[in-house]
Amino acid sequence: MRSLAELISDDRSAWAEIEAAVSGSPCAVEVLPTEPDRGASCLHRLQVTTNSWLGALVYFSGGLVVDQGWLRILASGDPDRGLADIHAVNSTFEGAGLVVAQDVMGGEFVWRQGDAAQPTIHYFAPDTLRWEDLGLGYTDWLYAMLGGAVDQFYNTWRWPGWQDEIAACPLDAGLHVRPPLYTKEGKDVAESDRRPVPMQELVSVLHDVADQLGT
Repeated sequence: MRSLAELISDDRSAWAEIEAAVSGSPCAVEVLPTEPDRGASCLHRLQVTTNSWLGALVYFSGGLVVDQGWLRILASGDPDRGLADIHAVNSTFEGAGLVVAQDVMGGEFVWRQGDAAQPTIHYFAPDTLRWEDLGLGYTDWLYAMLGGAVDQFYNTWRWPGWQDEIAACPLDAGLHVRPPLYTKEGKDVAESDRRPVPMQELVSVLHDVADQLGT
C-alpha cells in the first residue's frame, strides 16, 4: 500500500480541470466541502493519486451535487449534507468494481473492467434493472456529465417541477416511484407516486428485484 505522501501531488492540475468543468457546466453543480483529514483518509484507502480526476475529487471535495441532487458524484462525503463517502457506499455494494456515483432514482454508476482494455463506467438502470456499459473511463464520463450529458441521459424520467422536488430530497435519500420505473405502468414518472426513502434501502430493493427477475 502506498503512503499518503506518495498519493498527493504538488501538481493540482487535475483538480483545476474539475473546477473548470464545474464552472463551465450548463447544469447546476455544487461542490461539497470536505475536511482535510477526511479527504486524506479516503484517498489513502482508495490508493489513487491526486493526479487523477477520481483522486483529486476525493481528496479536495466531499462530492458533487448535480442538478439539485439528481446526480450525486461520490468523494470523501459531507456528513452535514447527508452524502456518504465513497467507501461507505461501496461497503454495501456486492458487485464488481467501484461505485462512483448514484442518482435520485436509485441508479448506480460503477467503474469496473468490461470488454474494453481499460475499466469503464457501467450504469445500473432502474428502468431496466440491467447493467449498461457506457464505454467511457471515469474522467471522460464525469467530463461528459458535467458538460451537459446528464440532461439527455435522464430526459425521459423528468417531470414538470422536478427541480424543486429533487432539491427537497435529502442526499442520503432517493425517490421511491410507484409504479416502478421498470414496469410498463411506471414509464410516465409524472403520473407516478414519488416519495423519499433512504438511498441504501432504495438501491437494495432495486438490486433484489433484478436478482429475482434474473435481469
